[in-house]
Amino acid sequence: MPQPAADTVTEGQPGLIVPKTERGRRTLRALLDAAALEFGANGFHATGITDITRRAGVALGSFYTYFASKEDIFRALVSDLSGQVKTEVAPHVEAAPDALSRERAALAGFLDFVTRQQLIYRIIDEAEFVAPDAYQGHYRKTVARIAARLEDGAAKGELRAGVGEVEAWAIAGMNVFLGLRYGVWGEGEELSEVVARAHRLVAEGLGRR
Repeated sequence: MPQPAADTVTEGQPGLIVPKTERGRRTLRALLDAAALEFGANGFHATGITDITRRAGVALGSFYTYFASKEDIFRALVSDLSGQVKTEVAPHVEAAPDALSRERAALAGFLDFVTRQQLIYRIIDEAEFVAPDAYQGHYRKTVARIAARLEDGAAKGELRAGVGEVEAWAIAGMNVFLGLRYGVWGEGEELSEVVARAHRLVAEGLGRR
């Protein structure tokens, strides 16, 4: 199973209080990474706090410095993974020259991320039942970012007028299932071709007429 990519704690995520010391940040990062691997491999109910601390190499008492319960670290992990997606995709989006290019870059960046971090699907999917507010929060924040990009593109005349939240949910749904099929269930397909074909739908649907 792929290892978590992050080496720092994602700032500003709900449920995550970033420690002031470097040692504290390393400990929190170790706990979150261990939780990702344990929950990703075994699921929420089969994972215990001692499984997480053992994998993290952290004393059990240190766990309670950061989290009150297994549910608490699970919620924080969902928020952290959501932040990792944003952090991974943002540079690709920011480097793109226009609205349509930004959506293509976002899909390419997301597929690259989930190919390396396949455990995110099991954790986010399980959150629907374990932490439904965190589950909704992940998708609502993701869609809000897409909607903001689309609305900005429409305002600049790069996209057709009126695009916004509905189109953002449609794009998010497409990206999630493309990530599942080609990032998690992939069989060696060329991701650039997947991106090109999927983006054709977006460009033809959202392009200025």
